[in-house]
Amino acid sequence: MNTYIGIDLGTSGVKLLLVAADGRILAENAQTYPVSYPQSGWSEQDPEDWYAAVLQGLKELLAGQDKSLVRGISFGGQMHGLVALDSRDSVIRPAILWNDGRTAEETKYLNETVGREKLSAWTGNIAFAGFTAPKLLWLKEHEPENFARIAKVMLPKDYLAYRLSGAFCTDFSDASGMLLLDVAHRTWSPEMLRVTGMSGAQLPRLHESYEVVGMLKPAIADMLGLKNVKVIAGAGDNAAAAVGTGVVGEGGCNISLGTSGTLFVSSAEYRGDRANALHAFCHADGGWHLMGCILSAASCNSWWVNGILQSDNYKREEAGLEAFLGKNDVYFLPYLMGERSPHNDVSARGAFIGMRPDTARGHMTLAVLEGVTFALRDCLEAAKRNGVQITRTKLCGGGAKSPLWRMIVANVMNVPVELPQTEQGPSYGAAMLAMVGCGEYASVQEAASAIVRIRETILPDPRVAARYEERYRHFTGLYPALKGLF
Repeated sequence: MNTYIGIDLGTSGVKLLLVAADGRILAENAQTYPVSYPQSGWSEQDPEDWYAAVLQGLKELLAGQDKSLVRGISFGGQMHGLVALDSRDSVIRPAILWNDGRTAEETKYLNETVGREKLSAWTGNIAFAGFTAPKLLWLKEHEPENFARIAKVMLPKDYLAYRLSGAFCTDFSDASGMLLLDVAHRTWSPEMLRVTGMSGAQLPRLHESYEVVGMLKPAIADMLGLKNVKVIAGAGDNAAAAVGTGVVGEGGCNISLGTSGTLFVSSAEYRGDRANALHAFCHADGGWHLMGCILSAASCNSWWVNGILQSDNYKREEAGLEAFLGKNDVYFLPYLMGERSPHNDVSARGAFIGMRPDTARGHMTLAVLEGVTFALRDCLEAAKRNGVQITRTKLCGGGAKSPLWRMIVANVMNVPVELPQTEQGPSYGAAMLAMVGCGEYASVQEAASAIVRIRETILPDPRVAARYEERYRHFTGLYPALKGLF
């Protein structure tokens, strides 16, 4: 049976899967690399670290496997990052990542001087600090010598595709988060090229996520013991995760509790957010989607448990907290890195509110999980205001491993929560895109129907959901009250 490789290029590390055509995971591997924070609010990585980690991961992934069966490789990747190469294909400077907040002035310029209405008409979105276009303007203003050297601009996963195949390419889902793409018409926006001072030659060729962009370079193939392996464009991590959880076509929903958190609603037709609280992006299945993104999700929990509590036992920290669901007096605002959806505020910060003399360690742990979920509920409410009806949702990401957190999500959202049999959303979705690109399945929808299975469904408890409804209404008043104090 043919096999396929899915690569998830994350912020803290890369995850690789070897997947059979019937969806069975045959092998998996993970590699880590550092993140640099040169100044407060800045976040950078060396693209060479990504490439080195992927090569090492591929070697380990394929050890002991039948390499003759590998047909294709594809990617899911952290979105919005700015990778700039010069005319010699050398990386000009460290990649500026999705969660970097240095572009407050550039974002303000785009939204207020260029104007939200124009941006929305040109791209389907307004500017957010993490998007690629504001990063280009920052580079132009603060590092003009580097900006002048740019020959190629690409996104993080596309750097991998370039190194592995030589194809200067991207896909529509990932390109949607650059604020350079006319999302409705799936083409680069000439107006945004003019605003950023970029030319079409500096931007990669656009592809659907399931399209073949090239072949694995012979030298790399020989090193890995592979032959005639196709490289498929891939998708942004959220779109790839949605594919991996079967959220394709009209009306599907996926919540991801990764480093960041997302609420992802798929659509067969283009649907922009009138209030610009959500992103309107292309989907990896050839359609579109609305997406809310909160900058800190599972990272809030790791910050709290590992960093503050100095613990590595999440299960122990969450033990017995089910009894307090919907009864917790402590609130947590999860804005450790600022916030994107729906507030678009790089200055927002995290906060605990409501502590009393009897507040215990567990109440604060529960508040962290609830606060992240409430922030995602903000995104759900924004989707509802656009006429979206969500009756159930998939759940993936590291946070989905917590039974307690799954219960919180089901009750705060008040919809059934479905857990896919496979937990590796982006890497699994990337492997599925490789399958489609290699002709194993005729479409992404066909692949999802054939191999995505649900292993568990968590139903909301009406009494708990009612309590959380009241708590959520209180939560919605906290950010407006504190906004001027951050």
